[in-house]
Amino acid sequence: MIIFPNAKINIGLNITERRTDGYHNLETIFYPINLKDALEVVKSDALSFTSSGIEIPGRAEDNLCVKGYHMLKKDFDLPPVKIHLHKNIPIGAGLGGGSADAAFFIRLMNEEFKLGLSVEEMTDYARRLGADCAFFIENKPVYAFEKGDEFENIKLDLSAYKIVLVMPPVHVSTGEAYGGVKPTPVKDSLFDLINEPITEWRKHIKNDFETSIFKNQVEIRGVKAALYQAGAIYASMSGSGASVFGIFDHEPDVEFLKEENEVYFV
Repeated sequence: MIIFPNAKINIGLNITERRTDGYHNLETIFYPINLKDALEVVKSDALSFTSSGIEIPGRAEDNLCVKGYHMLKKDFDLPPVKIHLHKNIPIGAGLGGGSADAAFFIRLMNEEFKLGLSVEEMTDYARRLGADCAFFIENKPVYAFEKGDEFENIKLDLSAYKIVLVMPPVHVSTGEAYGGVKPTPVKDSLFDLINEPITEWRKHIKNDFETSIFKNQVEIRGVKAALYQAGAIYASMSGSGASVFGIFDHEPDVEFLKEENEVYFV
């Protein structure tokens, strides 16, 4: 019972309005990438959670996989399980690693214990755990809107390109990210802009979090500039940061970025 949750990047992110429930409406493109955790679940005498790899902050009972178990347990007669997560996706990077773990946990439980949940039902469960958890149930490129948990399918295939992901040694809190953003309705939706040639994305597709975060986090701003200097067609911070990705039409030389950052070819 092992599954490998993968990360995502955001191509564009517009914060369009503040909601009455405390969240924000937004629009973004979610694109899955080949950077993965490993999640193992086995039957046990008691529910437990352990982890290895990157240290996961907080209490085990607050982990989204554990919360997912209790959520499903309310509706299904589940046995106790031992959950082990090997964490490889950087934390606090805007890559959705924790959300991916939770969604893949639901998928694994559904398969292993034959819960009979449809894709739509698994998606509804995932929404309860976090805004972007639902994306990882189907795990394919989508245009996301509202809280980031409603989707429209898009045709986007970047397999012909090289994607470099850089994680600088800094942390951006969600509060810091949203505190510097002024919600603004969009004139041209990402649903249409994503169909433009990638060479045009730099002119039209932006991440609203960058403006304020780049003022306070010069390292992140510097990574984006470095990716463009290395020849990226398009570069952007993912989500609320702190990771930055670059899309290249060639094998880039980014060895210099490895001196101070974690660099992944995804």
